[in-house]
Amino acid sequence: MALASHTLGRTGVEVSALGYGAMELRGRSVGPAISDADAGRLLNAVLDAGINLIDTSVDYGLSEERIGRFIAARRDEYFLASKCGCPLETPDAPGPYPHDFSAANVRAGIEQSLRRLQTGHLDLLQVHMSPTRELLESEGTIETMLALRDEGKVRFLGMSGILPNLPDHIAMGVFDVFQIPYSALQREHEELITKAAQAGAGILIRGGAARGAPAGDKGWGIAPIGMQAQESERRWRESKVEELLDGMSRIEFTLRFTLSHPSLSSTIVGTSNRAHLASNLEIAARGPLPPDLYTEAKRRLDAVV
Repeated sequence: MALASHTLGRTGVEVSALGYGAMELRGRSVGPAISDADAGRLLNAVLDAGINLIDTSVDYGLSEERIGRFIAARRDEYFLASKCGCPLETPDAPGPYPHDFSAANVRAGIEQSLRRLQTGHLDLLQVHMSPTRELLESEGTIETMLALRDEGKVRFLGMSGILPNLPDHIAMGVFDVFQIPYSALQREHEELITKAAQAGAGILIRGGAARGAPAGDKGWGIAPIGMQAQESERRWRESKVEELLDGMSRIEFTLRFTLSHPSLSSTIVGTSNRAHLASNLEIAARGPLPPDLYTEAKRRLDAVV
């Protein structure tokens, strides 16, 4: 089965239902051990498989440089998203890192990203780390992003947002795309995803495969850790959703549950392993869960408090 595609909200761009999150290419001591050669093979395998959305960030270490080095020659084959507000040089230490949403840093960051990615423009520039509306307004963040769009360096504006600030971000009316964490076991943003889509925005979901399911090659901010993991396990156990799977693996259920959200444009899944990539593609090609299974799973998960 072929990988489905969806329209990314009012951008009108068709993106693959499965996107590639390039954080796992960050290298250094905080990332999975992957050589430059293997990173190049993985990125080309992503495009060869029909994935046309790649999400990266200055925060992701070597990720932008590797994308530029290995697939810049195929730039017309993918929708490229990166982020702003990040430190210009990523510390060789686990994140999250202090961010700076000033006009000067946003502009310097995009200029650096374009050089590293070896491209003349980003398709999507996203504000990272979900800052408050007040901070965005006081720092001139949005005005700078709009200026970069007018200069042709950016096509669309986005927000990588979470509660408590996400409702304000939606109300601002300036973001074409929202990247929001969501999975079967972490559904606190479920209604806001629908609200953002109803306002015309495209929806990129992150964590839709890893949140709530084991993921050995994921780093900070992706796989559930600590109390978050314990809470996910409790919800899984107490909901008795596993009784519904009929041989389906937990990771398949988790990814296909995310793909079942009617407002989804694409779900971003990262890996440094080509076998994992192939498995993700195989699962995603099966599409959303059967409607009756999706409805009953949601009912059971809703019953867990």
